Amino acid sequence: MIKKTVKKLLLYLGIFLMFGIMLFPNMRNVIGNLVGTVLNPLQAFLPLHVIIFILAAITGLYASLIQKYTMDWELMRRVQNRMKNMQKELREAQLSNNTQKMKKLEAQRAEMMGDQMEMMKQQFKPMLYISIISIPLFFWVYLVISQHPEASMVFPFWGKQNLTATLFGPFQYWLFWYFLCSIPVSQITRKALNIGGM
Repeated sequence: MIKKTVKKLLLYLGIFLMFGIMLFPNMRNVIGNLVGTVLNPLQAFLPLHVIIFILAAITGLYASLIQKYTMDWELMRRVQNRMKNMQKELREAQLSNNTQKMKKLEAQRAEMMGDQMEMMKQQFKPMLYISIISIPLFFWVYLVISQHPEASMVFPFWGKQNLTATLFGPFQYWLFWYFLCSIPVSQITRKALNIGGM
């Protein structure tokens, strides 16, 4: 009972963090400053791009761990394999103009909608858990970056760039660096935990 309540509270917190920033833009600074009470001391002995690398690596690691233990990977593989086989059969039926088989496969596809909905639900839940840690970290980095507009690093192909400079659209270099660092850690963790290989 307590475990269920805690899970629900965490999911509500995740929803609040994901959508709350749209409703309450000032929340970004409040949460950023709160996280800063723990992370600000790091700035005294580490460059900003190294701190972002560490936070991104942590994000990649815990995101993979949360996905490992909150998703039914067997169901995901099963549904994806069924979909692949069905698409292959449907293509063959269309090429041979087998209308009877096409109708049968369309009916099967409709039956599979329940499994696909479950799969989508399974992918959404970990996202909420992940946001509980990643969004406050993002807020903190965003706050620190805006206070240090001169912070820069050397990127391959682009050379030295300000972390606050825009790479494309609203996508700044610090955000690009964050994702660039979290992806390899996430992939290594997923490989080690044997998750996501669908």
